[in-house]
Amino acid sequence: MKSMNIKKRKERSQLNLQLPVPGPNKCIRPRLVISSKTTLVPTVAFDTYWRFAAERQNIFVKRATGLSGPWTTDPILSRFRFTNVYRASDRVSQYLIANIQYSGLQDVKSIFFRTILFKLFNKIETWELLKSVHGTLDPEPQFAKRYSATLDSAMDSGQTIYSAAYIMPSGAGLYGYRRKHQTHLALLGQMLKDDVPERLQACRTMRQAFNLLRTIPTFGDFLAYQYAIDINYSSITDFDESEFVMPGPGACSGIKKCFSDIGNYSESDVIRWMVDHQEEEFAARGIKFHTLWGRRLQLIDCQNLFCEVDKYCRVYHPDLQGTSTRNRIKQEYRHNRTPLLFWFPPKWHLEIGYAHARANRLA
Repeated sequence: MKSMNIKKRKERSQLNLQLPVPGPNKCIRPRLVISSKTTLVPTVAFDTYWRFAAERQNIFVKRATGLSGPWTTDPILSRFRFTNVYRASDRVSQYLIANIQYSGLQDVKSIFFRTILFKLFNKIETWELLKSVHGTLDPEPQFAKRYSATLDSAMDSGQTIYSAAYIMPSGAGLYGYRRKHQTHLALLGQMLKDDVPERLQACRTMRQAFNLLRTIPTFGDFLAYQYAIDINYSSITDFDESEFVMPGPGACSGIKKCFSDIGNYSESDVIRWMVDHQEEEFAARGIKFHTLWGRRLQLIDCQNLFCEVDKYCRVYHPDLQGTSTRNRIKQEYRHNRTPLLFWFPPKWHLEIGYAHARANRLA
C-alpha cells in the first residue's frame, strides 16, 4: 500500500502545468498538460485561481495585522463577500476553535457535543442565544427538549437560527418532529448514545472519520467532510489536513471553470495537484503568497478556493460555465467591526508567528 501511494505521488509530481496567454474565454488554445496519468487542459480561470488566492490572503494579512482599510484595489473583492483562503481563518471557524472547542470541559464527549451543536446551525448568534439562556452548554439528559423550546421562541419572534452558508438537510420524518432544529437536536442526542465521539477518537485517518460521519442520517458527503475538518481542529483527532479531501458542489463547479478537460483525473486528484504544486505556480507568476505564518495551503483550503473562484468568475469570467447555473454573486461585503484576534489549534503552533507579525505591523 505504501509503495502504491508513493507511485501515485510521483505520477502527480511529473505533471508540468503551463497556462496559455490569457485571452477571450471562448478563444483559448491552451497547451496540453501531459503526465503519465492523464491530460489536463487549463482555462484562463486557472491563472485567476492563483491570483485570487494571493490577493484574498493579502486582505486577510492586512486586517489580521492591524492595518486599516481599504485593503485591496480589486473591485470584485471590494464589493462582494468571499471566505478567507484558509478555512480556519474565517470568523465562524475562529469562533468555533477559540470559544467552543478549547473553552469548557475537555473530555471527548463534551468537545464533540459543543462542536456539532454549533455546526448544526453554523451561526454564532444561535450559539450565543443558547448560552445566554442555558449557561454552560454541555451534554446532559434533557438538552434537546430545553434547547428546542428556546429555539422555538426565537423562530416565533422572527429570528433566523441557521446560517445561509450551506443548507442543512431537514431530516423530515426521521424522528417525527415538526421543525428541523428539533430533529437535529435529537440526532445529536442519538450520536452521543451511539458513542460517536469515542469512535471518532479511535479513527486512525481522516477518511475513516469521514466514513463514520457519513453513516449518520442526513449527513451526505459534503457535511461529513466539513464536520470531519471541524472536529479535527479540536483535540479529539489530529489528522493531516492534506490526507483526504471530498470535493463539494461549489468546488466541482470551480474546477470545471478552471479546466476545460481534466482527463482521467478525479476532482480530488485535481485539488491534490493544486496543493502539491502551489509554490511553483505562485512563483511562475511572480506572486509572493503569504502563507498562514508558515502553514501552506491544505486540501480543504484549495477545495474552498475552487468554490470562491467559481463565484469570482461569475463577474470576472462570465462566459465560463461551471456545473452551477448561478451567474451572479449574492452576498455583498459588509465590514464586521467586531475585533477578532486570530487563534488557531495549538497543535499547529502558529500563535508565535501571528503574534510576531502583528507586533511588527503595529510597531
